[in-house]
Amino acid sequence: MRYWRSILLWAGLLMVLVVVNHGILRRERMLSAGRIVLLELAPADPRSLMQGDYMALRFAVVEDIRDASESPDCRHLRETNNAAALKCAGFDRDGGDAYGRKDGYVVLKLDADGIGRFVRVQAAPRPVGAGEVAVRYRKRPRGWWDVRIAGNTWFFPEGQAQRYAPAKYGELRVDDHGEALLTGLRDDRRAPL
Repeated sequence: MRYWRSILLWAGLLMVLVVVNHGILRRERMLSAGRIVLLELAPADPRSLMQGDYMALRFAVVEDIRDASESPDCRHLRETNNAAALKCAGFDRDGGDAYGRKDGYVVLKLDADGIGRFVRVQAAPRPVGAGEVAVRYRKRPRGWWDVRIAGNTWFFPEGQAQRYAPAKYGELRVDDHGEALLTGLRDDRRAPL
């Protein structure tokens, strides 16, 4: 009996290590080979006592995603947080996962500077046209509803707020499946901060 317990313990540990390392390798591949996309920011700068200094990021394309994802009849309900408003936004018993999230892909057209401009939303990362890239987003019924693209926070060392204050763009690395990682911030001239 002890022998089998030991084997199960080691097999479980090995499985955890395989899963964790697979996730790390996937993100490393995204960092090295992912396509760079710049998204315009509409930032807010809070400070968290437990987490240190960080910038809460709100991408400007989020408003376009909201407008494209809801019907015109629902826009007047946006400021409310009742069941009718959430159902109108697509959060009913048929949609989302156990946490009320709904995923989709925003298709962006990249200009010559790599800045992504909203084209459309779709349910899958394909099809995309020439010069377009699909980026996965998650929508949650928090407040009216919250749209998350990559990371919505940028952590920095205490006392470095002035360095990141002029941020105008978030730099994302996007893979072929639409997964994105926030890898940096850039100023209005698109220079890394």
